[in-house]
Amino acid sequence: MQRKSLVLSGLALLGASCATPALSAELTISCGAVGAELELCQQGVEAWEAETGHEVEIVSTPNSSTERLSLYQQILSARSGDIDVLQIDVVWPGLLANHLLDLKETLGADAAAGHFDAIVANNTIDDRLVAMPWFTDAGVLYYRKDLLAQYGFAPPETWQQLTDIATEVQAAERQAGNDQMWGYVFQGRAYEGLTCNALEWVASQGGGTIVDADGEITIDNANAAAALDLPAGWIGEITPQGALNYTEEEARGIFQSGNAVFMRNWPYAWSLAQSEDSEVAGKVGVIKLPHGPNGESAAALGGWNLAVSKYSENPELASELVAYLTGEAEQKRRAIEAAYNPTITSLYADEQVLEAVPFFGTLYDTFTNAVARPSAVTGDNYGRVSNAFFNAAHAVLSGDQSGAEAVSQLDGELSRIKRRRW
Repeated sequence: MQRKSLVLSGLALLGASCATPALSAELTISCGAVGAELELCQQGVEAWEAETGHEVEIVSTPNSSTERLSLYQQILSARSGDIDVLQIDVVWPGLLANHLLDLKETLGADAAAGHFDAIVANNTIDDRLVAMPWFTDAGVLYYRKDLLAQYGFAPPETWQQLTDIATEVQAAERQAGNDQMWGYVFQGRAYEGLTCNALEWVASQGGGTIVDADGEITIDNANAAAALDLPAGWIGEITPQGALNYTEEEARGIFQSGNAVFMRNWPYAWSLAQSEDSEVAGKVGVIKLPHGPNGESAAALGGWNLAVSKYSENPELASELVAYLTGEAEQKRRAIEAAYNPTITSLYADEQVLEAVPFFGTLYDTFTNAVARPSAVTGDNYGRVSNAFFNAAHAVLSGDQSGAEAVSQLDGELSRIKRRRW
């Protein structure tokens, strides 16, 4: 059957839903489009359609997680059933729980058996399973194996080593004729992706996690300030100025075209970097992120889940689609074809999965011990906390503030947010 797609943005969605005839499809699902996400979602949906005879329309939503959350909040606050199945970030269950179905009611008490316990707990709000784990994530460091070998370097263990290696290799490559070569690319736009990068810098240099597990604000300290000052020195030196507006895909584009020595990204970039049309196929290694002098490697916990809107007209059918897409067979296919981390523990011992993505085995501890953003402890205020944090980090990267100025001002802003109670 021919795939139909809807593109939704802002309040225009709500107006359009009132002005157009009812959709012919029985279900709608929102899917991201970062890397191979959309294609994989389409394939999974088509397989379910063929198996069940039902139809599903795919809703295209913004790739920016910050913009997508805003759209979801508008739709759900209006009690709109325009999207039956929502792809939601790992930090959103607490924010959206009141609008989401308890999947234990439709799929049974053991619906999430076999998935990582920590993610199931994250998705369980007031004993309600509001989302099924789909794929998990943690930040990793991609590097050019060929270039490091050519210039006699081992992969970096510290941020300072990365800085030094990136500086030397970039200079040597430019001298050799590649004037587009950069040392390091990452996600520097003022959005949720920068929250992840900056949390990794801060946590890996002993600066804490913004807000601790008890709800205490911990960001105003010397290690956190230094952790933000270091990457500010990369901009324009080993990192292009344009990185101040990079998301995952912009960073991947630079690295995959052969014009970066190092890249911070999520595991999904692995299969794309190894694809036939990649300039760096066969030349890429993946290791855990570096650390500072006062800390250990820290990878931000990422990942996405599938939830069913309370306002769906077909909640049982929508739940069945969620169960299929998050099931073992589909997660294995996504891991092998596009390096999306499974949330089912047994797949990390699967020979076919490990053959396709070897670092799933070598970095297993990184994925299972990733640093969570403070969404659980800050609850409904997490969006404000994250916005304040990534704006502070962006101000330092842009040269508008020092690290010390930024964390001091951020402490005051978070204190004001905390007065609203988290």
